[in-house]
Amino acid sequence: MSLMRGNLPSFRGKFFRKFLGNFKNQNRCISTNPDDHPNILKSDSKDIVVPDATLPEIIYNKMQQFPNYIATESAATGKKYTFEQIHVKSKNLSKHLRHKFGLKEGDIVAFYMPNLPEYTICFLGALDARLIVTTMNHLYTPDEIAIQIIDASPKLIFTQSHLLNTLKSALKISNRDLPTIIVKDRQDESIPRDTVDFFELTDTAIDVPDSPPGNSADVAIIPYSSGTTGLPKGVQLCHKNLIANLLQIVSPDFKYLKEPSGDFQEITPAVLPFYHIFGMAMNFLYLYCGVRTVALAKFAPDTYIEALKKYRPTFISGAPPLVFFLTSHQDVKPEYLKNLRNLTSGAAPLGYSDEEKFLKKVGRSDVTIFQGYGLTETSPGITYFNKYHVRSEENSGSVGKLLPNTIMKIANVDDPRGEPLGVNQRGEILIKGPQVMKGYYKKPQETQNTFADGWLRTGDIGYYKEDKYIWISDRLKELIKVKGYQVAPAELEAVIRAFPSVEDAAVVGVPHAKFGEAPRAFVVPKKGVQFKPEELEAYVAEKVAPYKKLTGGIAIIDSIPKNPAGKILRKKIKEEFL
Repeated sequence: MSLMRGNLPSFRGKFFRKFLGNFKNQNRCISTNPDDHPNILKSDSKDIVVPDATLPEIIYNKMQQFPNYIATESAATGKKYTFEQIHVKSKNLSKHLRHKFGLKEGDIVAFYMPNLPEYTICFLGALDARLIVTTMNHLYTPDEIAIQIIDASPKLIFTQSHLLNTLKSALKISNRDLPTIIVKDRQDESIPRDTVDFFELTDTAIDVPDSPPGNSADVAIIPYSSGTTGLPKGVQLCHKNLIANLLQIVSPDFKYLKEPSGDFQEITPAVLPFYHIFGMAMNFLYLYCGVRTVALAKFAPDTYIEALKKYRPTFISGAPPLVFFLTSHQDVKPEYLKNLRNLTSGAAPLGYSDEEKFLKKVGRSDVTIFQGYGLTETSPGITYFNKYHVRSEENSGSVGKLLPNTIMKIANVDDPRGEPLGVNQRGEILIKGPQVMKGYYKKPQETQNTFADGWLRTGDIGYYKEDKYIWISDRLKELIKVKGYQVAPAELEAVIRAFPSVEDAAVVGVPHAKFGEAPRAFVVPKKGVQFKPEELEAYVAEKVAPYKKLTGGIAIIDSIPKNPAGKILRKKIKEEFL
């Protein structure tokens, strides 16, 4: 089957008119008409037009331009699919989900798998069938999976054989009995009788009509937030949210990936978890831009280095810990990175000195390093470095500029009216844009609490400068109150990581009889380097205001607890070490 152009209706005319008229505040897939207030920050990039379509329609239409290039493959097995095969197999899956299982528009299906090439087929097939996808961390315990199953109430689950025992325990806890589709690692792999072979669905065409056109305001996915500040919440992202964020990233000012042409094709090792919004969004981006994605089931130094050696990537995406690994690991050779054009880092700030060390390791200065900022609730992108960005110490730690169609205000946390602050003034970041979620699944009160007059409250503290570059200081709930002053852990962590004998660090607030709270540093020393806490304490004292000193002490630990996206788990640090 050939991916012929013209299978989809034109996105001009009708879609443009609907874009102008359909963004209504009631479903939070909203337009971004800025206030007249001078302190409301608007993107300085030209607005994009978001077509009235579903995500599969957008991606299928784009994949027609490069059908025979490799879309995705497994680093472990070498199994691969072209873009045309992805299209055909996901369409087959879509029809079977509706016909064989009787699933209807708006039903929820769950993915409980590691990174696999077939993840993409599952996603497009389910969304093409007008179903809603919820993704589960494959490292979860039965109790954690059961919580999500009970909350999301999926009608069917995709998984792998080695995860079945854990899944069955979770189903027992949740008192559910759900159809289970097994994505096999090998074609000759046997599966239990009460499960369904994924490949029998994708490799078999049936004479069933395609799904009717969907509504761009329909919910597409429900990823769950990490739950570091409470129980996980399902985040409802509609098709328009996902399409908007995809098109924002490939808009003229921000596009950095080149589409396939001749012998050239971008290639990337995909280690960001596909169940997480960051990895999920990157997967959609790779499909749209024709990138060859090499799926790694999990991060392991040996397998990741082997992937670098074999595939010589042009693009790498991850969090700062991955950048630190690439920089410091002796087995990562510069020749493995000789084709690297771009590196993008998210989830936490990457300092200028860290960038310099990485470029020194690569042995070239022409690698572009991008940083950005986003949330699960914003699909996820809010800011990114545009193509005019010039790396310097002055903008070190910045998360870039607002994406098109996005506006932001910095709200005074001590002002109940939330009046917008000006340049270089720190406060809570509030966002409006077409990428902002519809709301939390079955949690109207939490949804209401997260929005203020149509603005999404991010819970992040930040500020912007005259040139519209944006900085994130910290999480609102993680600020340490020292004698009434607000201390941002991330600010202290950046200072500590610059100390020569420190590999990594995290800062939390601890009770203090005199100050109320005090900053305590948890430090991972570099291997083979003598570490003296008193020297670090004196070093920090020279770099910060007196109330920001490490008066809560310094503790040495083996590693900093982080989530899969690289964010520090401060709650876990307090539970384990305090």
